[in-house]
Amino acid sequence: MYSSFGIITPANRHVWVEGLQDYRPIGSFSFLGRYRVIDFPISNMSNSGIDRIQVYIRRKAVSLIDHLGSGRHYNINSKRGKLQPLFSENTGEHDIYNTDIAAYIENMEEIEKLTHTYVVIAPSYMVYAMDYDSLIHTHAESGADITLLYHSVDNARESFLNCNTLNLNKQKGVLSVEKNQGTAKNRNIFMDTYVMKRELFIELITKANKLSSMYTMSDILNDLCCELDIRGVAHRGFFASITDFKSYYDANMALEDIKMSQNLFSEDWPIYTKTNDSCPTRYFETAEVTSSVVSNGCMIKGKVENSIIGRGCVIKEGAVVKNCILLTDVLIGEGVHVENQVVDRRAKLTQVKEIVADPETPGYIKRGDTI
Repeated sequence: MYSSFGIITPANRHVWVEGLQDYRPIGSFSFLGRYRVIDFPISNMSNSGIDRIQVYIRRKAVSLIDHLGSGRHYNINSKRGKLQPLFSENTGEHDIYNTDIAAYIENMEEIEKLTHTYVVIAPSYMVYAMDYDSLIHTHAESGADITLLYHSVDNARESFLNCNTLNLNKQKGVLSVEKNQGTAKNRNIFMDTYVMKRELFIELITKANKLSSMYTMSDILNDLCCELDIRGVAHRGFFASITDFKSYYDANMALEDIKMSQNLFSEDWPIYTKTNDSCPTRYFETAEVTSSVVSNGCMIKGKVENSIIGRGCVIKEGAVVKNCILLTDVLIGEGVHVENQVVDRRAKLTQVKEIVADPETPGYIKRGDTI
């Protein structure tokens, strides 16, 4: 096991999930009814033996701080480990200065306190499973200055448009880091995950800050591809990048497929989350549930099909929920038909009897709204 600490970064200014992000950062988004998006990078670090983790938060921090708590539910060593929330509040959500480099500069004192050899940087808005200790081992054995994680996709024309791509040579050396312009279907999507030595990390932050106040970590790496030995390592398994509303919806719905979910979840790589001690879900005689993920604490009397149901939801008799994501404590009234929607927490759908969106452009019901 290598001496390393972890950094979990917030989304940059190019990322915006309409509706949901008005109330919380992406890391705090409900995922599959039970988890939060940030559970995945933290669990990856915990399972990899990384127990000193900095979580950078930009705005709307209440729900995320509440979920993180002391970090004990992530199986982080309680004596020497620490889950440390850090804030970067000097920029607005879409401000041109809203960069990861700006966040690091603001918290440089906390970074310099750490004495670990390596740093692993992962995003709070991507969902995947990865053994970071193995990734550090690959990095150390290669002799590279920096190692970047990427995922090869064949749908880059219509997806991952807010992500960067890696251009690689035959030896997996990184030639450039560029925005995905949607001009080709096959791309190596950069997973915003880096491994490097702590001293080099601090050096890059300082250099990027001097060059431009708008620079991100990927910008400075792109500038230095010819000077540094930067390698790419391929990721295998489930991968989702939550950078807009449709990508959030698609990532949840994709995991209704048991074969797909087995590419993310495994017994020897647990995904930790904050537990909720509510009662099991009650299915009444009139309930009909197919191809869905249902959390605990619900009361279901209606029909649920191909949907993700969060904790504490109530679906009344005669109601139909199809191809939907319901967050916690949602009420679907009698005879209401809701389809292709993301329904935010504590919303009540009782008066309007049909709420249906096009499957290619799913709808959104605001938090706490009554319809």
